[in-house]
Amino acid sequence: MSDLTEITLADHGAVAVVTIDRPEKLNALGVDFWPQLREVLARLEADGTTRAVVLTGAGEKAFSAGGDIAGFGDLDGIAARRAFQAECLRTFAAVEECALPVIAAVNGYAFGGGCELALACDLVLASDRATFAMPESGIGLVPGFGVLRAPAVIGRHWTKWMVLAGERIDAEQAERIGLVQRRVPHDELLDAALALGERVAAAAPLAVEVGKRMINRGIDTGETSWSLDAITLLQSSEDTAEGIAAFAQKRPPRFEGR
Repeated sequence: MSDLTEITLADHGAVAVVTIDRPEKLNALGVDFWPQLREVLARLEADGTTRAVVLTGAGEKAFSAGGDIAGFGDLDGIAARRAFQAECLRTFAAVEECALPVIAAVNGYAFGGGCELALACDLVLASDRATFAMPESGIGLVPGFGVLRAPAVIGRHWTKWMVLAGERIDAEQAERIGLVQRRVPHDELLDAALALGERVAAAAPLAVEVGKRMINRGIDTGETSWSLDAITLLQSSEDTAEGIAAFAQKRPPRFEGR
């Protein structure tokens, strides 16, 4: 798949490994990532041989440090901001709705959109070096998908801890609150994820697909509309403009309040 610029794909028999491949930027999620991940998942669903997907990050430091914040400032006007947020939400939905089980192998920082990707996956394994955070409030935003899914996964109060206070949690704590199902030594992560993928792949594929859909039956896909509206509004605010400028200038933001 030579057309892929932000991710790579490797075949391990019935298990495909999809790698977010921008290690020089801590695997920050650029504008091309979102449609590329959707396309890859669609191809894997249709190929007739893949039974499970492992999603991980390139390098030793990060699963993904989140959205490419510098790129947010390039979005010109409300329509462009809304379209971008819709693109992100469509991709998270594609992970959730994929007929194949998607296993996150979190090898380092999972911040912002990286943490949200883990929330969208069906199973999450983490390196003992992994760290999770949803720190968007620091630049005047909230995680549009994370606020929808994290309460069901880790509870409302832990979600508030991460979203409102921007607190980071390590792999041990993430396992304890249910964000991670298994924590493994860093050097064993990919092998553990592949072994889990092979175990899932050995099961009846229709049963796995139906089981995933039945477990996800309580997910309200319609609720993304208000998240889309809210994030679009925030992206157009003076707070977000200040937050992005502060990030680019490597200084603390100066929010003026409501």
